[in-house]
Amino acid sequence: MRVLVIGGGGREHALCAAIKRSPRLTQLFVAPGNAGMAALATRVDIAAEDVARLVEFAQREKIDLTIVGPEAPLVAGIVDRFQAAGLRIFGPVAGAARLEGSKAFTKELCRKYHIPTGTFRVFTDAGAAKQYVDALIDFPIVLKADGLAAGKGVVIAATREEGFAAIDSMMVTQTFGAAGAKLVIEEYLLGVEASIIAIVDGNTIACLESACDHKRAFDLDRGPNTGGMGAVSPTRSVTPNLLRIVESQILVPTVHGLAREGYRFVGFLYAGLMLTKGGPKVLEFNVRLGDPETQAILPRLKSDLLEVLDLAVDGRLEEYRGLEWDPRPCATVVVASGGYPGEYEKGFPIDGLHDPVEPDTAIYHAGTTLQHGRVVTSGGRVLAVSALGRDVKDACERAYRGVAKVRFQNAFYRSDIGRREYEGTT
Repeated sequence: MRVLVIGGGGREHALCAAIKRSPRLTQLFVAPGNAGMAALATRVDIAAEDVARLVEFAQREKIDLTIVGPEAPLVAGIVDRFQAAGLRIFGPVAGAARLEGSKAFTKELCRKYHIPTGTFRVFTDAGAAKQYVDALIDFPIVLKADGLAAGKGVVIAATREEGFAAIDSMMVTQTFGAAGAKLVIEEYLLGVEASIIAIVDGNTIACLESACDHKRAFDLDRGPNTGGMGAVSPTRSVTPNLLRIVESQILVPTVHGLAREGYRFVGFLYAGLMLTKGGPKVLEFNVRLGDPETQAILPRLKSDLLEVLDLAVDGRLEEYRGLEWDPRPCATVVVASGGYPGEYEKGFPIDGLHDPVEPDTAIYHAGTTLQHGRVVTSGGRVLAVSALGRDVKDACERAYRGVAKVRFQNAFYRSDIGRREYEGTT
């Protein structure tokens, strides 16, 4: 099969590495890719959002299957465009991609189809939002920009003043652009976070192994929210019984609810959950693989991912015998640019990328590019180092030994990824 992966981050690097293992693969392309993917795939200089050129490329190169990594082209309708051109593509149509493209749409869907989530209100006027916050008694609260904000459009406000500031930032000064024109304010849920990602073919659901993301920028879950600073798979919080509950009470009703709204969901369905005393509740839905959860999950996958996705596109996922997994846990540590998730400098040379790493350790590129033949930083999250281990602690230690090998100016990373898993803390 001739396969095209769309995207250029660490998630797509890990996705390409998994697809490369398939005996079904004849040639792999990635658009636009990054500096670390050259050994796995032929890079194509087309941006992920340039749908017209991607359609043209897929037609010209007779691509058998396209797999979409990032959310922006999905929300923009890339799947609809490919399907209209008679091309096979794995991902949800634009209507179903609203699960990620609009927080308000998701919350209303949860309410309509009785999918457990926190209580909420939706606002389009900053003044009305402030009046609502001013009348609240219980804090903290959570404020979310309705649209896409690269995983950063969420503020946990501990006080009214912080709530007012978040409203001004999102709705008045428009920190996240049009994404903040509508605002969701919801209750702050207590519990343990977990991520469940499933492959969906419109009817059948196949869950991947669980993972736990680390969203805050700094140790002990301090600092601003980010796209993710590390992950561990599996997480001890998701037991087989809990996974059955998530499937029956969250994933199945979501897929069926979307179908009733007129949208057949095909793609990766990501449920970001809070495991509360009252059961799992939805924090967010994404319509693609998580980043950096992918870098912790896919190294453990023993099944042929390309075969699975090929069946799913045709609505034949039920024919698959079931996913097989390496029982060893995997830990992923993100190395980021100083200043992320705020402003940061780019263009710093990265040293140590060609130094040997331990077995079962991989360095996935995210924000990297080639400059005068040398790999330099080009994004906020620059690299992700993943390692398999005997147990979670061993996996984490191996990942951090890999992190120590790569160096660039102003680099930073959390030093506590996975600690709550192996120390049993929450």
